[in-house]
Amino acid sequence: MGPRRGASQLCCAFVDGSRYARAENDDGSVLHEAIDPDGADDGWQRRQELIEQSLAEVLADCGVPWTFRYLAGRADRALTHLARAVDAAGFVVGTRSPGAGARVREAIEGSVAVRLTHHQHRPVMVVPLHVVDWKAPLLG
Repeated sequence: MGPRRGASQLCCAFVDGSRYARAENDDGSVLHEAIDPDGADDGWQRRQELIEQSLAEVLADCGVPWTFRYLAGRADRALTHLARAVDAAGFVVGTRSPGAGARVREAIEGSVAVRLTHHQHRPVMVVPLHVVDWKAPLLG
């Protein structure tokens, strides 16, 4: 395979950790089910709609065709499967959300970006979700 000359398509994804992939398709999409069989199972559909609406607004004038995949399971594994399926040039992931809950979750689960960089060959670009003002006082 020769060098890539530019992205032909942007593939966006969200990984729902409260669901698991029952089957992975060749196009990178998955059939998924709730981890908790007794829990409400319809919230993911609304979440998918909201994400797709937001992407449509943000990417409306970008001039690059895009797709969206709603994935399930462990984020690094799901994203690696998708990248392999679509022959992605790389990953762009955000940093963790602010707050104590996100810090605890990352301490337990680890960083998606770090796991991606350690377990596959594609480059990973990490984009901060919030700008740090180094002149502002630190909050506890």
